[in-house]
Amino acid sequence: MIGLAQETDQYVAAFSRFLQERAGQDGRSEASGARRSFLTPIRRQAIARFAEVGFPTASDEEWRKTNVAPIAKTAFRVPPETMAGDSMAAPDLSMVPRPMFSDATAAHELVFVNGRFSRRLSRVGPLPRGIHAGSLARTLASDANELEPYLAKIADPKLSPFTALNAAFMEDGACVLIPDGKVLADPIHLLFLATGPEGETADAPLMLHPRNLIVLGADSQATLVETYAGIGSSRYLTNAVTEIVSQEGSVLDHYRVQLETDRAFHVGRVQAALDRGARISSFSVSLGAALSRNDAAVALTAEGAECALNGLYMASGSQHMDNHTTIDHIRPRCTSRELYKGVLDGKSRAVFNGKIIVRPDASNTDSRQTNRNLLLSEEALVDTKPELQIHNNDVKCNHAAAIGQLDEGAIFYLRTRGLDQEAARSLLIHAFVSEMMGHVKLEPLRDELEALLLARLPGYGGVKEAAL
Repeated sequence: MIGLAQETDQYVAAFSRFLQERAGQDGRSEASGARRSFLTPIRRQAIARFAEVGFPTASDEEWRKTNVAPIAKTAFRVPPETMAGDSMAAPDLSMVPRPMFSDATAAHELVFVNGRFSRRLSRVGPLPRGIHAGSLARTLASDANELEPYLAKIADPKLSPFTALNAAFMEDGACVLIPDGKVLADPIHLLFLATGPEGETADAPLMLHPRNLIVLGADSQATLVETYAGIGSSRYLTNAVTEIVSQEGSVLDHYRVQLETDRAFHVGRVQAALDRGARISSFSVSLGAALSRNDAAVALTAEGAECALNGLYMASGSQHMDNHTTIDHIRPRCTSRELYKGVLDGKSRAVFNGKIIVRPDASNTDSRQTNRNLLLSEEALVDTKPELQIHNNDVKCNHAAAIGQLDEGAIFYLRTRGLDQEAARSLLIHAFVSEMMGHVKLEPLRDELEALLLARLPGYGGVKEAAL
């Protein structure tokens, strides 16, 4: 553990070492042989921002319900080359949920181990001409000019201290570039695995800062799945940022699955900017980590843009899950829909803060937001705060939030039909969350999420045997 005064200093010192070790590695143009350094000022500005504000505290409105002291007081380190990518022994993937990839699935899969691309574990089939899906670090090394207009521009380091840390320490992640008019029929699965030294006497826990850049050209279309999972029982911090640029008329189905280990910390941000007529549907699932925070923000920057933000979080024990969303209606005639559901058991706690902003020029906005929560124990707690900031009168906007418990009358009825107490409760929980599965268009992913859900519902198998 480290003292409060050292919380920021240790990262500034680590950044200095990080920059020295990777001097000149922030992009290379193969055509000219000249090194690019556009990332260096971005990194320096980001670490300066972090040094200025430090880790968020209860006095920060956006973080007042989530105490990040367990993260701030842990001396994380950047994984050395020998503990990432293909430099380390290949991890056993048999116990890792891989909802989008099997021999029978035509998905493309990019695998990252401790933040770095693993060519050995990845599999990318033939792609339509012009489409690129690969390692961000390798793309920077070969064609930094193409990424410079986008990288670290959509997710500004000023958005959050954790976003600033990611910008300072980012090394690798996925880079997906889809040209105008191209349709990628097969989904892309991004699998981020965390593994590290085991035991209390092992080296300092790792901090991983994946950065993903997704750029969709005009009238293009793609499906993308991000999965974050851990192997073993070591402590680590995953601090991930995904930037999405959706140009005119593009369509993206985006899924994000968080399955970190029970000793892990997870902070994630998805930041998207939509042009005229662009559409994005994003679905977030949070099941793991001791403490997790997910930020999803979409800017509707031109007329006719549409977005759907949906999420499911299930917490138990002493887990803490925080979901913050922002939908920014900037221009007229844009549409947004949002539905988040949570299930909490034990002494777990959840936070939902959903913000919808309608700017003065955003006439004819159509926006709806709903958050529903199911508490399974007397000690579980949820803080829900839907927000509407409307600066135009010509809009259709509404929001709703609800917190409840299982209906004892419904449980009694199910028991009269042959189910025991445990199976009856599980059936009602499944009914509560099953609505969310309807938002998962990708059948292999839907099946995997259903299996993960049922594994968390003891006694559900008895439903199949009961005579209803």
